[in-house]
Amino acid sequence: MRTSVLILFLIVFCIPVLHAQETKSDPIRSGKSTLQFAVYDGAVVAGYVDDGVYLNFTGPNVSWSRNKTKVLLGMLPSLRFKEDNKAPKNSFVTPTLGVGLTCMYKKTVLQLPLYYNAKTATDNGKWNVGIGLGIRLKS
Repeated sequence: MRTSVLILFLIVFCIPVLHAQETKSDPIRSGKSTLQFAVYDGAVVAGYVDDGVYLNFTGPNVSWSRNKTKVLLGMLPSLRFKEDNKAPKNSFVTPTLGVGLTCMYKKTVLQLPLYYNAKTATDNGKWNVGIGLGIRLKS
């Protein structure tokens, strides 16, 4: 189930944007290193964390870019898809905010997010590390 959801998201969000046009005035393509602050960086990522799948969009971040590579450190507004087997059950889809490192090369995105699960009556609160793969929407 988890693998099917991950593959579905990658197909739905990646295939339509594989042939997007690149602009020639982009500072990333100019060969100079730049440090920028951004509210949104145009990436959709699907991945795996804590026995569940997530879908996120890069949010506010600090980024460093050089040539066709861009590295971001920022917040990740996300939707988590996780089946809860305990009673009472949580919803299958939950909104959450993560933080993490994102590396973009051309149109490919690799991400290492961190998500926090709050303390409950039976479990302690803890940070969970995930991994994700996605597509860059803007050049």
